[in-house]
Amino acid sequence: MIKPKVQFTEEMKKDYTILIPTMLPMHFKMIARILTRHGYKTELLENCGQNVKDCGLKYVHNDTCYPALLVIGQFLDAIQSGKYDSHKVALMLTQTGGGCRASNYIALLRKALEKAGYGYIPVISLNISGLEENPGFRLTLPLAKGMIYAVLYGDLLMLLRNQCRPYEVEAGASDALCDKWTKCLADELFDKKITYGDVKKNYRAIVRDFERLPRRGEQKIKVGIVGEIFVKFSPLGNNNLEDFLVSQGAEVSMPGLIDFCMYCIYNGIVDTKLYGIGKMKYIGSKIIYRVMRKLQNDLIRAIQKNSSFVPPTPIEHTRKLVSGYIGMGAKMGEGWLLPAEMLELIDSGVKNIVCAQPFGCLPNHIVGKGMMKPIKARHPDVNIVAIDYDPGATKINQENRIKLMLSCAAENAGMLPQIDPSEMEEQAVHGQERKASGKPLTV
Repeated sequence: MIKPKVQFTEEMKKDYTILIPTMLPMHFKMIARILTRHGYKTELLENCGQNVKDCGLKYVHNDTCYPALLVIGQFLDAIQSGKYDSHKVALMLTQTGGGCRASNYIALLRKALEKAGYGYIPVISLNISGLEENPGFRLTLPLAKGMIYAVLYGDLLMLLRNQCRPYEVEAGASDALCDKWTKCLADELFDKKITYGDVKKNYRAIVRDFERLPRRGEQKIKVGIVGEIFVKFSPLGNNNLEDFLVSQGAEVSMPGLIDFCMYCIYNGIVDTKLYGIGKMKYIGSKIIYRVMRKLQNDLIRAIQKNSSFVPPTPIEHTRKLVSGYIGMGAKMGEGWLLPAEMLELIDSGVKNIVCAQPFGCLPNHIVGKGMMKPIKARHPDVNIVAIDYDPGATKINQENRIKLMLSCAAENAGMLPQIDPSEMEEQAVHGQERKASGKPLTV
């Protein structure tokens, strides 16, 4: 017998804490503050480590995709930590309305909660597809507008930090500046009714602030990151991939979250063009897509006019790059966007790419690994490596494969990779231990 879902009610809104899983810390901190401004008590989860994986493995089938296992594991680890009253918390997850990932996580989460003895905890769906509704939570237009501003701010800070961090004269200056602006913007989104004029003013101030950051003029190897959305962005999901690449002397380049949002919206247009369905959705999607394009273009102009930083690629150009590689009808998971982002990076001069592939994500293995061969055939100078992330994958094996890619990139560029000597010593010790134990060495 299927039990009815536990709904988040108006009464719960008063004293329940809504727990939000981590993915993009800067983006989500601002989104959490916006939710608080609209009357919801929220907390962004920051628990990580082996306990999260263990909780996921305990309450989710081990054939389930890795991002689902991590998100559910993070929720359950937080609940079982004793930090929260389990009778006064609700859990929030996004649902895209597509055929995988966020659309199905909620059913898996409810099943895991029931198995762990927390079946009474309500789960809130954050979606624009009408998949689920809760009496105590409504995605209003002002709330949605504030969230879009948070995504744009977060993408801007992420882009500027990535272009400053490898070259900063004072270690940690870029992160400190990001923390300062994240708090400032979160407070502004909470304290006042922000206008779009305020947003554009903030763009200029942020860009100029980062432009003044003292930086060295040396050349670094540029490495792009693409892949399934959670392991692409989340330090929990990709074992702090960005930090590792920077520690190895690389400059990270990563398409933003707004691209994924626009990809989801554009798919509403694709459905009508290909299948003749959802004509009302088609009209709404076209309007929203046009607005989002303007918002992205305004962000790009703010960077171009006020700094020497490389701005993000407009989504329209990214979308056209994929023509001849894959059709617009490929929209499971990250669909056509994943190879499009590889081509976007190549087009902008980033010839080294890490494709983060989670275990159990069939669509991303098809549109990620499956598209590497045709992309390399047309761009033979491109260096792409697929890194698998799952509970059994060792961090050292992942890092060794990335180091091999960086060595090839450095050789192609006539540069020597910058590797911490202490890390090399650690790798040697690890190899000796593995050899003494009779186990095969990781390569």
